[in-house]
Amino acid sequence: MDIAALRTANPDHWTKAAAIRALTLDAVHAANSGHSGMPMGMADVATVLFEKHLKFDASAPNWPDRDRFILSAGHGSMLLYSLLHLTGYEDMTLEQVKNFRQWGAITAGHPEYGHATGIETTTGPLGQGISNAVGFAMAEEILRARYSRKLQDHYTYVIAGDGCLMEGVSQEAITLAGRHALGKLVVFWDNNNITIDGTVDLADRTDQVKRFKASGWHVQEIDGHDPEAIDAAITAAKKANKPSMIACKTHIALGHAAQDTSKGHGALTDDAQLKAAKAAYGWTGGPFEVPADVKSAWEAIGSRGATERQAWETRLSEKSERRQAEFTRIFAGDVPARLAPQIRAFKRRIADEAPKVATRKSSEMALDVINPILSETVGGSADLSGSNNTKSGDMTVFDTDNRKGRYVHWGIREHGMAAAMNGMALHGGIRPYGGTFMCFTDYARPSMRLAALMRVPTVFVMTHDSIGLGEDGPTHQPVEHLAISRATPNTWVFRPCDTVETAEAWELAFTTKETPSVLSLTRQGLPTLRTDYKARNLTEQGAYVLADSEGKRQAILIATGSEVEIAMKARDLLQAEGIGTRVVSMPCMELFAAQDESYRRKVLPAGPVRVGIEAAMRDGGWDRWLLGERGREAKAAFIGMSGFGASAPAGELYQQFGITAEATVTKVKEMLS
Repeated sequence: MDIAALRTANPDHWTKAAAIRALTLDAVHAANSGHSGMPMGMADVATVLFEKHLKFDASAPNWPDRDRFILSAGHGSMLLYSLLHLTGYEDMTLEQVKNFRQWGAITAGHPEYGHATGIETTTGPLGQGISNAVGFAMAEEILRARYSRKLQDHYTYVIAGDGCLMEGVSQEAITLAGRHALGKLVVFWDNNNITIDGTVDLADRTDQVKRFKASGWHVQEIDGHDPEAIDAAITAAKKANKPSMIACKTHIALGHAAQDTSKGHGALTDDAQLKAAKAAYGWTGGPFEVPADVKSAWEAIGSRGATERQAWETRLSEKSERRQAEFTRIFAGDVPARLAPQIRAFKRRIADEAPKVATRKSSEMALDVINPILSETVGGSADLSGSNNTKSGDMTVFDTDNRKGRYVHWGIREHGMAAAMNGMALHGGIRPYGGTFMCFTDYARPSMRLAALMRVPTVFVMTHDSIGLGEDGPTHQPVEHLAISRATPNTWVFRPCDTVETAEAWELAFTTKETPSVLSLTRQGLPTLRTDYKARNLTEQGAYVLADSEGKRQAILIATGSEVEIAMKARDLLQAEGIGTRVVSMPCMELFAAQDESYRRKVLPAGPVRVGIEAAMRDGGWDRWLLGERGREAKAAFIGMSGFGASAPAGELYQQFGITAEATVTKVKEMLS
């Protein structure tokens, strides 16, 4: 590559791009770790995008109508950090750049949402960013249809590498974006032909251009180091009525001795080679030195959008007070004041009527009350709408001819659905939820983890949650999935026992701003156990006494979901024999753990024997509650699964695996004897 020719062809552009390259080399060198090559190779694309196209204002990083820039190839994080520092984001100081990858710095090894403004999503696990971006673009379409172009009219831009496109989730995202003609989505493919192990053809021979075209995308191929070609391609992409992929032929680690090699992917820390690369760029400044005129030019780019932002604020102020309040509320993540009384009224009705329904149906009943109030909810299912019961009566289907639709047919794309829902939540103004069978949390798991890490309140509706699924057999019967979800930090796992608890779980899932929720719901019908109406949301406590002992308390039965009914039946049998038994419903272990110790000890006092009942593995956080928080407060046993399920009617499975009231009674008596 003729670096001298690039420098002389467009010196103003070259100097700006060189600032990104120089900061990247310095930061990785100082940290002695990181990934230099991608920022060096994509600096030209990023420079043109930020200078000529990206709508943003560095002084107002959360402006709702800004364009979103997503670095899907998150290992190249110094590209983003350089851009944020150069354009004048207040928190991305030079000191933060100097402390790249160090303790306490906001410049983590991969971009982490919430660490710094301008980071739209956490990327690093390859394929997540481009898949999140589909959700960003869908959110923009929905909100633009609802509020008009005056308030929502922006693009989502993505830089993705070969690794992002190899990951399977990218295929789910790409085909979904093409199906929905998301014309405000533009992806730059960093086509450098290099992976960690060597050239791409070691592991892949996909024609990415044909792949995107086959999926319904507008596709262009350009020289990723030619600023005029980059500018023209972005201009054309913005005019397309479908998602756009711009294949940018680039040189990884441009201008360095490691250019076009797998070594160029990682940390370039050799002193002599660093100096040689800077010399090739014509960069004379010392470590972390950016000439004042170059920094000033970049800061002008960062402030370029201020006028447009101010015009947008004027347009918002011209809306009615009600419309302004609604728009502000949904982007703040607040819920209407009338939600709580409507849920209380629903709970009262259910307590009176006492229906016997599967909690997946209970969920649908609750959503029929909630969704007309929460106009920002967007629901969906991974091709299981009739099974997950995620579509409420007021919802229409999101499609190319109905951008106001709030229900998404995600297709058989559990991972893509979860990733796109995270993107919707991150975009703002949307409360996304989506359903599949609980055993397929395996397929959605990476995005579920990232929702927890990013502290976004995505709701994962997981039905058919146990051996109660029945005849479909062990492939579809989750036994370890509750444990996996509960082991994830910052995640609420709700397993409601009836319609009342289900409504309470939904209320909590939609009012939190920082915690994703997993709703574990049954296929089989369950009776209403909360027939004594309580206005308070008892599920918020995580666990509570559903039925107390009569006489001396000798046993405490702790159960979740469908097994609370079993606990209640066992209590009746034990009480009939004079064994005082308390039943504790524990719909959310995480919320119970968050209660004061005095409350936890009140619900689970030391002394009585304890039995946990759940049609899943004991590993799902049970020992803390069974053995006591000090590990010696009670004799304890667990009634549940110790292996995989089987194919048979649900009732027979519960009998065969010993998850019954009778087995519970036997276990209590054994411990009391």
